[in-house]
Amino acid sequence: MCGIVGHVGTGDALEPLLTGLQNLEYRGYDSAGIAIQNGSGIDVAKRSGTVDDLLAAIDRSRLEGHLGIGHTRWSTHGPPTDENAHPHTDTTADVAVVHNGIIENYASLKTDLEAAGHEFSSDTDTEVVPHLIQHYLDRGDDMATAFRRSIDELAGSYAVAAMRDGEHSLYAARNGSPLVVGIAKDGYYLASDVPAFLEYTDDVIYLEDGDVVELGPDGCSITDATGEAVRRRRERVEWDPEETGKGEFDHYMLKEITEQPTSIAQATEGRYDSRTGAVSFETVPDGTFSDVDRVVLVACGTSYHAARYGEISLRRAGIDAVALLANEYGVAAPPVDERTLVVAVTQSGETADTLDALRRAGESDATTLAVTNVIGSSAARDADHRLFIRAGPEIGVAATKTFSSQAILLTMLARRIADETAGTRSPPAKADVAEARSSSVADRWSDLDRLPSLVADLLETSSAESIARRYRDDRAYFFIGRGLGYPVALEGALKFKEITYEHAEGFAAGELKHGPLALVTPETPVVTVFTGTEDAQTLKNAEEAATRGAPIVAVCPDGHPALDVADAHLRIPDVDPTLSGILATVQLQLLSYHAASLLERAIDKPRNLAKSVTVE
Repeated sequence: MCGIVGHVGTGDALEPLLTGLQNLEYRGYDSAGIAIQNGSGIDVAKRSGTVDDLLAAIDRSRLEGHLGIGHTRWSTHGPPTDENAHPHTDTTADVAVVHNGIIENYASLKTDLEAAGHEFSSDTDTEVVPHLIQHYLDRGDDMATAFRRSIDELAGSYAVAAMRDGEHSLYAARNGSPLVVGIAKDGYYLASDVPAFLEYTDDVIYLEDGDVVELGPDGCSITDATGEAVRRRRERVEWDPEETGKGEFDHYMLKEITEQPTSIAQATEGRYDSRTGAVSFETVPDGTFSDVDRVVLVACGTSYHAARYGEISLRRAGIDAVALLANEYGVAAPPVDERTLVVAVTQSGETADTLDALRRAGESDATTLAVTNVIGSSAARDADHRLFIRAGPEIGVAATKTFSSQAILLTMLARRIADETAGTRSPPAKADVAEARSSSVADRWSDLDRLPSLVADLLETSSAESIARRYRDDRAYFFIGRGLGYPVALEGALKFKEITYEHAEGFAAGELKHGPLALVTPETPVVTVFTGTEDAQTLKNAEEAATRGAPIVAVCPDGHPALDVADAHLRIPDVDPTLSGILATVQLQLLSYHAASLLERAIDKPRNLAKSVTVE
């Protein structure tokens, strides 16, 4: 959601800015623009539409300079028009600003500025910022002081970058929205996310809330909310720039689906003993969870479905657990105490609702843990402990490899907590005991060892494309599952609706007959997930849909009883039930991808959606 880029240095700023905007397209946007100090003022070019539309409109001969900022906008205040696109300038066009987030008090600020003679040309909340800066400059402040005073007047969440004509420095600040500085031989880079400038440098500084940074020819200076100079740790990003490209694939989504053998192996590497099943995490000391008697997981979207997967894994290990939508946590937060572990699950580590829930939990006696993909993210810094899923960059808006890595890591976390709290908790329920007896610890962790190769085989043999073609003209698509199959069904439906724009819903299999069955017709395929537990009951639910004429797509191993009812089969290997849901998810990702491809949808950039939701 929205993207900021900036560059100051000795070389041309235009190409790095345009590259940065293209690299940030995955975040979701509806307009784009750049501003460059060209030696005779600040030249601004901006357009509604895509970065390609911007490229077609700009005059490169005018956009020459060593200093500039750029932006991809996702509309919040005002529709996606040329006027509302960023950057915005003050009345004299001496100051240019880009902004992510929402300025909650912009209306009152705008009223005051208009009363003082400032004229506005857009519907955005952002435009108050350059006018505020101009206001303080007119009072005699230098740019650094004017910028800080303006930032101090803003309420809400934001990341802001600004420049002034005649000054070879960029100014930026963050509060609840990410900003990262890149350090290179030819100068400094600024962005919402590392992929924006990864071709140019992997040496970064992650800014923290309240930080104000000045980037100029003499270096990088950072001050905190009080104005005191601070030092932030420089880090080396381990992502390869080639990881952020599509390579031979038509879409990022397909590339990232096929990367799951690698991302799964990275998520588990060095973290478990395949002989004993013992789990260790390099970022969490032994004994951290020994006093935990309840786990609360908070997340949104795909990460919420991974949290539901983790919740069930925890409960089956005998641990009291609940997964909550992070955007509802503030409405009805559950009671927590010093024996509660609150786990924030967020791919980017910047999801606004999840960060809010994490911070609320941090104000209590609970221990907090972030499960994320980004080392320097806000969630990783705010939590007491952190676990990194190691999936590498994910560019497609529809999350794929990060879901499987999150689900696996949460399954491993359940094992770790169970080991550390053994003897202090109630035994698992009878059904779970029966499942535990179905395979030994060694067998289960042997399946985890084999999971990357099993996923690789599935990717090569999947029939998802032919099934997608078979049902491409149907009216609605239902996904059902039970136990761990339920969050898989939810995630399968979410992927399908995200990128095909077709109606898709996920249900707990037993709930099908409590209302949704009224919608089942011969034009409503029911994709049924079988994970190896309670499959007999799930099969009955599929049969109920089949008797109403619905085609049944069974996600199950070869030889499964469901194949006697099914009209189509998405094969998964016969593995431990704890892991079969991961394999089923991969099949449903492929089904969604091929259905969207047949419908010629914008797979990597589905309409109305953003990769990272950084505003509530």
